[in-house]
Amino acid sequence: HSFPTRRSSDLVLNGRADVAEATRKRVQQIMVDRGYQRRASGAQRPVGLIDMVVPSLDSPWAVEVLRGAEAEARKVGSQIVLSSTQGAPAGDRRFIDRLATRRSDGLVLVVSEAAPEAVEQLAALHTPVVLLDPVGGSDPSFATVGATNWAGGRSAVEHLVALGHRRIAVLSGRPQLMCSQERVEGYRAALGRAGIAVDERLVYFGDFRTSGGRAGASMVLDLPEPPTAIFAGSDMQAFGVYQEAAARGLRIPDDLSVVGFDDIAFSGLRSPPLTTVRQPLARMAAEAVRLLLDAGDVMPGPPPRVELATHLVVRGSTGPAPRTSV
Repeated sequence: HSFPTRRSSDLVLNGRADVAEATRKRVQQIMVDRGYQRRASGAQRPVGLIDMVVPSLDSPWAVEVLRGAEAEARKVGSQIVLSSTQGAPAGDRRFIDRLATRRSDGLVLVVSEAAPEAVEQLAALHTPVVLLDPVGGSDPSFATVGATNWAGGRSAVEHLVALGHRRIAVLSGRPQLMCSQERVEGYRAALGRAGIAVDERLVYFGDFRTSGGRAGASMVLDLPEPPTAIFAGSDMQAFGVYQEAAARGLRIPDDLSVVGFDDIAFSGLRSPPLTTVRQPLARMAAEAVRLLLDAGDVMPGPPPRVELATHLVVRGSTGPAPRTSV
């Protein structure tokens, strides 16, 4: 079945007489099929459960996110119910079915993007939704918690410029994601302020994975004038740069400086420890839970967008630009 629009489902749920009988039956049958239980309007007694959905359970930043969410939920006696989309866009049939068959106080969605039909399907569940947005691509229909990606990108590249680097590459995620673009725009702004022209051959859009970081590093290091520094759009990408540098016999930071983005737990344990832009992932998750619990049954007005500050953590992977190119 296709899911009914939010308006048609609300009219049926509210018992309106001006709904066509065929529409009423279709909406009611779909909701029976999906195990839908209508939430009462107005104030509702909390049940003490908060759904949190992440794209995968093996992501290092997912651990930080869960830590922050659990700590905040514990303050009010709530528990986190964790599930994964297994990398699929949130909002597919099985995803909605799982949410419809259990009652919770709301949903914190930790994804880079939602399936196109997710907005009206989630709205039909009549439960608060907050999008925790560590990798961007937020939908304006949802309350969202994110980070200052543009400022973080600028601070990373300004640090490299201050160390004397002029050939600086940027490896980012998919160009469709807002945060990918924002981090690259921060890179461009930092170079512009330093009077350094952007060489588009040094701008790479791939993904935020280790394999994507290695592929991007391989491409830019093969240029006739390779970079002396690389700003990676995620720590996982930065680890891929480490792999490619090691394969080429390049020393970090003597031959190649590297900056990441996220400051996941492993970043300070690499050899050398990774200089990176810290996203306050645990605080972001706590803020998402706070927004959800404050929302009650309905979020009045436009959905809020909360951005928490990023800041640069300088470690051992960055150093002065080498006298000769790598």
